[in-house]
Amino acid sequence: QVQLVESGGGLVQAGASLRLSCAASGRPLSTYNMAWFRQAPGKEREFVAAITWGSVRTYANSVRGRFTVSVDDAKNTLYLQMNSPEPEDTAVYLCAAGAGGGDVTSIESYDYWGQGTQVTVSS
Repeated sequence: QVQLVESGGGLVQAGASLRLSCAASGRPLSTYNMAWFRQAPGKEREFVAAITWGSVRTYANSVRGRFTVSVDDAKNTLYLQMNSPEPEDTAVYLCAAGAGGGDVTSIESYDYWGQGTQVTVSS
């Protein structure tokens, strides 16, 4: 079992940069597929980015080229570097860990979730 705690959210102006962190405890992140999802008020939770235990990265079309997902194995921490954020990126961002396979963009592929960190992008 793994416990996940996100941090790094806040208020940022459009075009600035922000880095989210997801610190894990309990087991090494290298044994999981890891992902970021986000949920805006009144909307369903949606996929943002994933990195598999084999270091394959997948991005939602809406963030590709602007966001970068990475893992620091020494710190057992997942990151999401958000460059050029837009007001449409405003949401609660949650990290997730999945022990099995399946579609990395699907909520159903993840077993463990953090509580989330709020990101608000102002125009």
